[in-house]
Order: sequence, then C-alpha cells, then structure tokens
Amino acid sequence: MKLLLISNSTNPGEGYLEYPKDRIKEFLGDKANNAIFIPYAAVTFSFDEYEERVNARFAEIGHHVTGIHRFINPVEAIENADAIVVGGGNTWQLVKMLQEKGLMKVIRKKVKKGTPYIGWSAGSNIACPTLRTTNDMPIVEPLKFKTLKLVPFQINPHYLDDHPANHGGETREVRIREFIEVNRDIYVVGLRESTMLLVEDDGMELIGPRKARIFKYGQEPMELSNEDDFSFLLQRK
Repeated sequence: MKLLLISNSTNPGEGYLEYPKDRIKEFLGDKANNAIFIPYAAVTFSFDEYEERVNARFAEIGHHVTGIHRFINPVEAIENADAIVVGGGNTWQLVKMLQEKGLMKVIRKKVKKGTPYIGWSAGSNIACPTLRTTNDMPIVEPLKFKTLKLVPFQINPHYLDDHPANHGGETREVRIREFIEVNRDIYVVGLRESTMLLVEDDGMELIGPRKARIFKYGQEPMELSNEDDFSFLLQRK
C-alpha cells in the first residue's frame, strides 16, 4: 500500500495545501494521470468549489484531480483511478456518502492493490478502522462507524495539547483516554498539525517538524518524532 495521511490542509498564515504540496508531488510521482478526488466532506461549499480549490494547488505541482461527483458511475471511477484523494471537512457526512454510494469496499480493494491514497483531516481519519476518533460534530448519521481499515490504528487529526483558558471541559487527551479505556487493543495516533504519516508497504514514517502522540491502554502516551520507527503500529492482530 501507499498512503499519505495528512493531519490538516492549512496552517495559519499559509494558503490551502501549501505545506504538504511538495510531499504530495513526491508521493504521486508522474504516473497519476487519473486522480479521483472525493469532496463529500464539504458541507458549507459545493463539491465543484472544493474540486477547484484542490486543483488550484495541484496545478502548481503538475497534477490534476477530477471530482467523483462528476461521474455517473462512481464505483467505476474508483476502479479506473490512478490515485485516490480524499479531502477534509465533516467526517460523518463523508462516511455516510461513501457508504450510501457503495464506495468503501471498492476504495479499500483498490488501495490494497497499490493505488496511492492521499487524505487530509477527515480523509486521514477514514483510513482507520472506524471514524470514532474524529473531532467533528455528527451532523448526519452514517449506516455504521466502520471505515476503510487501511491501517489497524486510529488517527486523531489536528491533535491539540492546549487546554484553553476559562474552559473546564475535556482536553483532547482526556477524550482519547476515554476511547482507549473501552477500546483497549487499539492504538490512537494524535497527529499534530503540519505533520503527516507516510505508509509504504510494511513501513511507516512521520513527516513534519512536530512529534506525534501515541496512546494505548495501560501505557503512558509516547512522543515519537520523524526520526522514530512507526512500523509497529501497522502490526495487525
């Protein structure tokens, strides 16, 4: 498999997909002439607008995507894709639409056979076994929580260490600890902004200047950098 799982699309003061664009270019190489973009996580703007926004950045790195919403047969579009790109937004809506259109299994099968997969935010979250570590409000109800299970661990995109002043609610770490309390055999990767995970075959590495925070029941959270080996997270039981 080839996966590029990106925490976020935009850093403060930067343009859309500015910081990961060179990694995306390197990841896709020059063989992704038919890259299919899945914009289903968009809520407050149209799929056409989303496709246009992504293509404005991809044009700078010599690539182009076509939104899956333009195809009469979306399953066939995935089957013929050279690469699959899944944008961020609301994970619940993304999952619901993928399920309703029968695309979960065909994407999984296609990626398992080697088709490159790029996702950011919600697009990274659905590469996991379920959507249960998303940060989004459940604005719609999917058929089930299961997602692509391209990796055996969970990702929490946009992971934050901060506890805002005058806020008495749970931190992100507290919520993840609740998850691992009832899902004791599953690792959760807190993927901080400006970082991404690159998966190639049986290896995985962190890309970016910040560390990832790794959670597992019964263990103290680990802070791993881009110099550490992340491959242990790919081991399936």
